[in-house]
Amino acid sequence: MQMANERLDERALSKLKWRCRRGLLENDIFIERFFNRYEESLTIRQAQGLGALMDLSDNDLLDLHLSRKTLAQVSPELDRADVLEVLNQLRDNR
Repeated sequence: MQMANERLDERALSKLKWRCRRGLLENDIFIERFFNRYEESLTIRQAQGLGALMDLSDNDLLDLHLSRKTLAQVSPELDRADVLEVLNQLRDNR
């Protein structure tokens, strides 16, 4: 079993990228920038956080990107360290 801080392997990265395709262009741009910057060092833990964000609607995800809402406002169960870490990385690429 892989540890959460291990790097994501190529197959898992490819699946994650496919899962991250969004309907709103703005979200796709944020996510593309995220992958351009972090894909080489993305950990399993970060991938789990990003995967959790991908369960959100496009509008909620955009509100989080733009800091119009907090994780607690959008989805209290997502207000956790792995999701917050990835959200901050997404915001760093605005």
